Amino acid sequence: MEIDQVLQTYIAESRELLEEMEDALLRLEQEGDQREDLNAIFRAAHTIKGSAGLFGLDGVVAFTHGVETLLDQLRDGTMAVTGEITALLLNCRDHISDLIEEIAAGNLELTEILQLKGDALSEQLKAHGNQQPAAAPTQLATSADSALPVERVEGSQAECDNWHISLRFGRDSLREGMDPMSFLRYLGTLGEIVSINTLADALPTAEEMDPEGCYLGFEINFASTADKPTIENVFEFIREDSLVRILPPRSLLADYVRHIQEMPETDMRLGEILVQCGSLSRAELNEALRMQAAMKERDINRPLGNIVVESGMTTQTVLDAAVEKQSRVRDERQREAQSVRVNAEKLDHLINLVGELVIAGAGCSLDARKSGDSALVESVETLSRLVEEVRDSALRLRMVQIGATFNRFQRVVRDVSKELGKEIELVISGADTELDKTVVEKIGDPLMHLVRNAMDHGIEPADVRVAQGKSRTGSLRLNAYHDSGSIVIEVSDDGAGLNRERIMQKAIEKGVVQADQQLSDQEIYNLIFEAGFSTAGEVTNLSGRGVGMDVVKRNITALRGTVEIDSRPGAGSTIRVRMPLTLAIIDGFLVDVEDTCFVVPLDLVSECVELNRISCESSNGRDYINLRGEVLPLIRLRSLFSMGGRPPRRENVVVVHAGGAKAGLVVDELMGEFQTVIKPLGKIFNQVRGIGGSTILGNGDVALIVDVPGLVREATEQEGRLIESVA
Repeated sequence: MEIDQVLQTYIAESRELLEEMEDALLRLEQEGDQREDLNAIFRAAHTIKGSAGLFGLDGVVAFTHGVETLLDQLRDGTMAVTGEITALLLNCRDHISDLIEEIAAGNLELTEILQLKGDALSEQLKAHGNQQPAAAPTQLATSADSALPVERVEGSQAECDNWHISLRFGRDSLREGMDPMSFLRYLGTLGEIVSINTLADALPTAEEMDPEGCYLGFEINFASTADKPTIENVFEFIREDSLVRILPPRSLLADYVRHIQEMPETDMRLGEILVQCGSLSRAELNEALRMQAAMKERDINRPLGNIVVESGMTTQTVLDAAVEKQSRVRDERQREAQSVRVNAEKLDHLINLVGELVIAGAGCSLDARKSGDSALVESVETLSRLVEEVRDSALRLRMVQIGATFNRFQRVVRDVSKELGKEIELVISGADTELDKTVVEKIGDPLMHLVRNAMDHGIEPADVRVAQGKSRTGSLRLNAYHDSGSIVIEVSDDGAGLNRERIMQKAIEKGVVQADQQLSDQEIYNLIFEAGFSTAGEVTNLSGRGVGMDVVKRNITALRGTVEIDSRPGAGSTIRVRMPLTLAIIDGFLVDVEDTCFVVPLDLVSECVELNRISCESSNGRDYINLRGEVLPLIRLRSLFSMGGRPPRRENVVVVHAGGAKAGLVVDELMGEFQTVIKPLGKIFNQVRGIGGSTILGNGDVALIVDVPGLVREATEQEGRLIESVA
């Protein structure tokens, strides 16, 4: 594997670990058991540091080591978790993220700005680490890996004050991209390697040797003040496939006896190596071998349970710990087996190819119907069904849950609420709702503006809320759900709501509307999306300059989305963003008007009816029909697009729905369902009313995709104004 590919994998995994680290840090401030969160934060930091050591990223290793030191004190209970420490760790997490992004940009050396920032944070870490222990701290348990009991047998101690480490690398270590030397170099950052013996006992003959196999073993005498879990974590990435044994300073001779028994080399061979390393003296080795012989004679048939009882442990304790660890390892391997990293560009290329396949399939289907060959038609229908399944499967590959995007706002809400001096909680629902990855990436910035505005303008300060009979803590909600082939994202708050009169006054001052102009509540609320529009009394770091909301509207419209606002004075506001599930391929319903084809998104079609001229009436110049007791406004595509010509004797109505409202599209002919590959229109057509894109038909013609949500919204608003004028 190329080193650049491995480094890119490290960068991607580090980003994921940093997200997990931030989530756990934010949970620390909430009530509940902090042990698991502290362990999760430590594991994330340690994994990032350990992998950085393999690539020689000394800046990441050095800084993250200081973070680990503070986390160790929090985990063992010598320090209490406070808001100040959580804020510091969040800043450290951000700094690690900056370091990773610098590496991703190809800058492996620290810039001066990052160096100064890292030094300042390191000083803060040291200052907190030197504080006195918290009064009556609650002992926090470490992870199960480091809490496993170790069997100890009474006996004399060895005189060596250093650690002894035995390594036997797995046969596939090199093949999996693991460099044995990098582990030894990283081990040297925790202390001093006093002596090292390289073992080649497992090396086969030249004829039997696998050039990609690893046959190395090491016996190491290691001087360090680090604890055993820290040293064990150095070998975290090879622990499952390699043999790692670590004996602490002044271990019992009985521990060395078991060590000699467990290693693959012969007793005398390994014993000589221990003497050469300085871990045992010659006399201690002789004593250990004597004890080994005695134990073999006495305990050759002694069951494991007796050894456990004699060492002061219960069998159940050992079994529970072993089962827990095995379950965790099994679950981890299952998760790794279930997911495969794929480059986003390759996925986009696949979607494009599927789109071309859909267009080619439509052409084949059209030619087959023209030929009149029933066998060919049947074969093409089978092919079309398979193409549709391939299309759906390819699109599902790009579907991701929106929960990851929502969770990013946990940090935003925390930081902004502290900056504003407000008490705000974030409530997330619908996090498992799925939509296209491209939509998720592009919706993040608009949501950021909406969330910030809700906190700055919507939610009141705590004392104001209490005076109004509300709770001190304001509530900001993010919700997502599917509706009629679209995804709806809601940003709502329980604040003061939009001030209708103030918005109207500001719009008149800026000349956006006339003083005598009559607007509905929805039209007035939509004025906040005008460029340069702001009702803020003063400019803050967050808002007040009149930029942001117009960008939100523009970005959402570019994604074929719409924005709706509901607001109640004193009760809060809800901004509802409606987006398509995918930007690539949809099922469409093909219609014809004056020999011109249009595509209506099939998910938005309710039914099709024949237009009965007797039931079609006119009211104030607006067409509508009575559809089973429901008034249905009509939109004539012939008139809308100024196509001219005379309508046929029998017209059809395609009943469509969007945003809870219905309308009827009047067309000449219904042509059936059609798989549609969405092609964007050029910039010159962006402002064309009623058109949301284009597609290519099987015969090579271009068909326009109808913007159903926009037309339905316009039809219902016009009907509402007509009703108000009549009233």
